[in-house]
Amino acid sequence: MSFNQDDFGQGFYSNEAYSTPQGPFVMDNPFVKSENSILTKVFWLMTMGLGISAIAAMGGYYLFPDLISRIYLVLVIVELILVFALSLGLKKMSPITAKICFFAYAIVNGLTLSSLFYYYTQGSIYSTFFIAGAVFGAAAIYGKVTKKNLNSMGTYLLMGLVGIIIASIVNIFIQNSWLNFGITIIGLIVFIGLTAYDVYRVKNVSDSLEYQETDSIEKISTYFALQLYLDFINIFLKLLQFTGKRRN
Repeated sequence: MSFNQDDFGQGFYSNEAYSTPQGPFVMDNPFVKSENSILTKVFWLMTMGLGISAIAAMGGYYLFPDLISRIYLVLVIVELILVFALSLGLKKMSPITAKICFFAYAIVNGLTLSSLFYYYTQGSIYSTFFIAGAVFGAAAIYGKVTKKNLNSMGTYLLMGLVGIIIASIVNIFIQNSWLNFGITIIGLIVFIGLTAYDVYRVKNVSDSLEYQETDSIEKISTYFALQLYLDFINIFLKLLQFTGKRRN
């Protein structure tokens, strides 16, 4: 189960929270971080999370297929607890605890994604993963280099995300194939947009982090790594519905 919690934490982790040196994490001797170094940290954490999820997915499929099917609902509940804890409780966490929660989420999400191997061929899963990487990369580059103000786009993307969630819940009961197709298309557009928007947010927040202590930078990097991880996973899942080859 994967979804984007892009609205979580914005009150505390918005650009405005770092607009002055008098923020909540001030130190007498500030530790300066450049925009590129913070972006690198975010993408490195995200990539590690994706790698861990990939290993967990393959391990769950090959080593514990029966166990995963029996505890699938438990795994989904644990996912929800971890993502809410990390998104809403990050301010009170230590950097190590935040990273542990993030990597734990990556493991649990990987185990739930192992079910994909029962529905799609391995070749189509792997190829879709690389296609998702290319799409994600293009959106991330746009978010990094664009000179446009993308702040207003976040509101519309959040509205689209809420609409997708509501439509998906409705479609559980009516099982309409055309509605499912629309949800997939719109969902793909929304998560591509969220990727660009989240990278743009990282870039802007980085400009205001020069007066923040190292622990704050580590936690914020973990927060944005989670956001981009979720963006990638959702792009991958939406694309898989088009490019995935189902097993006979």
